[in-house]
Amino acid sequence: MTEHPTSFERPQAGVDPTDPRGALLRSPAPPPAQGVEAPTGLPVQARSGDPAPEAAPVVQSSNSTTGRTGNHKDMGMNPAGTGPEHSQPAAAEPDTHRPRPVTDAVPVQPGGEAERPPQSGDERRTGQGLPPGRPTPMRRDGDRLRFVGAATRRIARGIDLDEIVMGLCRATVPTFSDAILVYLRDPLPVGDERPTGPLVLRLRRSDRIPQQERDLEDGILPVPVPENPSELDALGTELCEVQPGSALAEVLRGVRPVFTDTPAAHAALPELLGEGCEFAVPSGRRAILAPLRGRRRVIGAALFLRRPDRIPFDPDDLLVAAQLATHSALGIDKAVLYGREAYIADELQRTMLPETLPRPTGVRLASRYLPAAETARVGGDWYDAIPLPGSRVALVVGDVMGHSMTSAAIMGQLRTTAQTLAGLDLPPQEVLHHLDEQAQRLGTDRMATCLYAVYDPVSHRITIANAGHPPPVLLHLGGRAEVLRVPPGAPIGVGGVDFEAVELDAPAGATLLLYTDGLVESRLRDVWTGIEQLREKLAATAQLTGPDHPPPLEALCDEVLDMLGPGDRDDDIALLAARFDGIAPSDVAYWFLEPEDAAPGRARRLARRALSRWDMEDLTDSVELLVSEVVTNAVRYATRPVTLRLLRTDVLRCEVGDDVPQLPRLRQARATDEGGRGLYLVNRLARRWGATRLSTGKVVWFELNRG
Repeated sequence: MTEHPTSFERPQAGVDPTDPRGALLRSPAPPPAQGVEAPTGLPVQARSGDPAPEAAPVVQSSNSTTGRTGNHKDMGMNPAGTGPEHSQPAAAEPDTHRPRPVTDAVPVQPGGEAERPPQSGDERRTGQGLPPGRPTPMRRDGDRLRFVGAATRRIARGIDLDEIVMGLCRATVPTFSDAILVYLRDPLPVGDERPTGPLVLRLRRSDRIPQQERDLEDGILPVPVPENPSELDALGTELCEVQPGSALAEVLRGVRPVFTDTPAAHAALPELLGEGCEFAVPSGRRAILAPLRGRRRVIGAALFLRRPDRIPFDPDDLLVAAQLATHSALGIDKAVLYGREAYIADELQRTMLPETLPRPTGVRLASRYLPAAETARVGGDWYDAIPLPGSRVALVVGDVMGHSMTSAAIMGQLRTTAQTLAGLDLPPQEVLHHLDEQAQRLGTDRMATCLYAVYDPVSHRITIANAGHPPPVLLHLGGRAEVLRVPPGAPIGVGGVDFEAVELDAPAGATLLLYTDGLVESRLRDVWTGIEQLREKLAATAQLTGPDHPPPLEALCDEVLDMLGPGDRDDDIALLAARFDGIAPSDVAYWFLEPEDAAPGRARRLARRALSRWDMEDLTDSVELLVSEVVTNAVRYATRPVTLRLLRTDVLRCEVGDDVPQLPRLRQARATDEGGRGLYLVNRLARRWGATRLSTGKVVWFELNRG
């Protein structure tokens, strides 16, 4: 049988504690005399009437699991066999117990009584037995550890700067201090940036004991509030500039918290709090100045204060202040880095998407974009509206696989490519074909879906080509919503596939909704279920405004996004809504002019008649002059008939098209030149003007404000 020592026995002198026999032998000893403590590790207890102990040594047996010695017959007796181990001596006999260590007593509060009645263990631990108005002392190491653990957990909850600083204040006041002032560097350095200029500290937040007892979290015990407020409420200045070599600079360079009654810290207080405020700081180690140091440099300071009627800080509280300052500084450093990353992500996404939507003739636009989550603010979804020649507009929506920085970068390249292709006035299917080639050049796994549509407000038609994207939904003026039948096509990046375009009616008053799959697909529903819910949502919204009035475009977008539940959004969402107003045939005048010398004169006569029919005779002189100049430039180089079109909307728009691809350039004519002043006149008299290259030539246009 192997014998093991019990946990409460101590090895005797001359006995090897690592004896392979596994037992600690206790040498026999006579019963202790009165008032003399037993030399063994446990007190010898006796009971009247028991026989004298034997002189033979007693061996501790491993069969005992309760910590008692002896054989089975003598279980429960002390090592000397004189009685039960936990029995108490008779009242008449002296106490032979070894003295126990005394628990730290609650220190006498300033201004309190010199002696206080003894308290129970619960009163010492919780402070429930303290008189009103006295704080709970943290005199044990366990109390400090529990407080530091709860405070650091509260500080760690914050993800941004304000939450972390507020967590520090709420965790320390009023449990650790009665007031706290938190100063942070202004501006805060980010990462490896080297700050330039002087070190300026700005008061970021201050916290003091409220007028009523605060219920604290994480098991931190509340502290009674003093009845009389002190001068701590008047401490703190908004801004402080740390001079090089000053006392405050030396304290901050030291990194470790210090009591403000030290000479260095006392000299630093006027610089931090302002002249005269240092006298309001309580004396007697009731203030701690703790520098806040991030990963590479000091980023601020925290001042912990206690009122004069509270017990002062002790040296162990400096360790607590150091832990709070370290955790807060590291959290602030990470929050600044996170804020910079979020700012970069927002800036990237904002520049990738159109800042404002254009206002093309005959169509009104509205858009929405929602990232997948707050922690992933960039993604591959995009939308765009590109004005085209002839008052047309290209509507684009796409979705690159994933929602990361890489997806956003690919999205930006594809969006730029789509804008360039739209400027060439290519058909929708050709635009998708070139986007597919561009995606293959970017990489083998660069996949995206895209829908490209071109709306013509004059003909009230829309041409759509699809590359694996969810189909658009058209909401008619009467309230009927339908999913347009568009060939789905293959996603961009697959390669070797053809794209097909379809031309559909776009009646005036109808609304076309283009969207990405994040709006209709989630873990709770498939794509086609979401599309059907979207169609029903649009129809229900249109019923609210009646059959003769379409719903407001911005409100319609908000209603569409409301169909998403709290857990329905797993992907980015891009939404583009287009309200087709169109241009009435009575507001359009269109002619073909042969490229001959008489064409400018005929163009002036046709424009004059149209303006007379529209009651716009006040613009006749300007229009005749500008039309004559633009048509003259066109017929000089054209080989096919020149087109002239006037559009009456909120402005008067004139478009002249020819088969020459070279775009005109504005230049300053010399005094001896016979020509070269046509575009100069257009630039001075027109509200706007421009030239757009087409696949068959170009179009030069200008606009004039209606009188």
